[in-house]
Amino acid sequence: MEPPEGSVRHALADAVARFSFSATPRFDAELLMAHALGIDRNALMLDLDRAAPPGFAALVERRAAAEPVAYIVGERGFWSIDLAVGPGVLVPRADSEILIEAVREHFAVRPPATILDLGTGPGTLLLAALDEWREASGVGIDRSAAALDYARRNAAALGMAARVDWRTGDWAAGVETRFDLILANPPYIATDEILGREVVAYEPAEALFAGADGLDAYRAIIPDLPRLIAPGGAAAIEIGHTQAAAVGAMIEAVGLRVALHRDLGGRDRCLLATA
Repeated sequence: MEPPEGSVRHALADAVARFSFSATPRFDAELLMAHALGIDRNALMLDLDRAAPPGFAALVERRAAAEPVAYIVGERGFWSIDLAVGPGVLVPRADSEILIEAVREHFAVRPPATILDLGTGPGTLLLAALDEWREASGVGIDRSAAALDYARRNAAALGMAARVDWRTGDWAAGVETRFDLILANPPYIATDEILGREVVAYEPAEALFAGADGLDAYRAIIPDLPRLIAPGGAAAIEIGHTQAAAVGAMIEAVGLRVALHRDLGGRDRCLLATA
C-alpha cells in the first residue's frame, strides 16, 4: 500500500531512494526526520503517518550531496555520550569504541586516574573515558583550533570541563608527565588511498591522511610512549585494519608489549601497548 502523500512515511521512502550511496540509507533518513521534527528517533516510529515537516527536504538535499549525517544534525553518539560535531572535526566512528573496550578490560581492577588523548578531535575518546571513570582527569591535545573548540564545548555540555586540560600541540611534544592511560586515534590513511565522497569532501584531511604509507603519525607518537606510560598503565592506539603488523613492530621496537583487539566487524582496530 502506497504511504500517504506528504506523510513522514512517504518522505522517508523518498529519502531512502536518494541515499543509495549510503550503507545505512533508512537509518540516515530516520535520523534526519527525527532532527527535523525535534524528537527522538524512537518517538518518530510511533507515528509515521503524521505530516512531514517542511524543513526535512533541505536536510535530504544536504545528505544527497554526501554530507555526513552527523554534520547535518550537529551531533553523534559515541560510547555512553553524545558529542557535538561539525565541519573541521572527524566524525566519531563506532569502530573506535573498541579502544574503550580494550582499556576497560585492562583497568578492570585499578581504574586510571590520569588520561592523555593525543589528537583528541572533538574530545571523542577522552570524554568517553572520563565518563567511564568518573574520578579520572585528563589532557586532550590537538593541533586544530576548530577541533579543540568542539572539545571544550562537549566537555562543558557533559559537565566535565573542570576535569580536562585542553592543549594546542603536536602529539606529545612538550608533555613531561606520565599518564595511566594514553589514547590515540591518529590519521592512518595513505595519501593515495581512494575514499568515499562523504569522507574526503567533508572531513578534515589532516585527521585522515598520514603520508605515503599511512604510518607517519605512528612514527611520531610511538617513540614517546615509554616515557609517557605510568607503571601499570597502557596506551590504546587505533589502527587501520591492515596495519597491525607494521604498527605492532614499532611498539615492540621501543620495548613495549602489544596486544591486538578487533572491532565488531572482526577487523584489526586497536593495539594496546603496555610496559
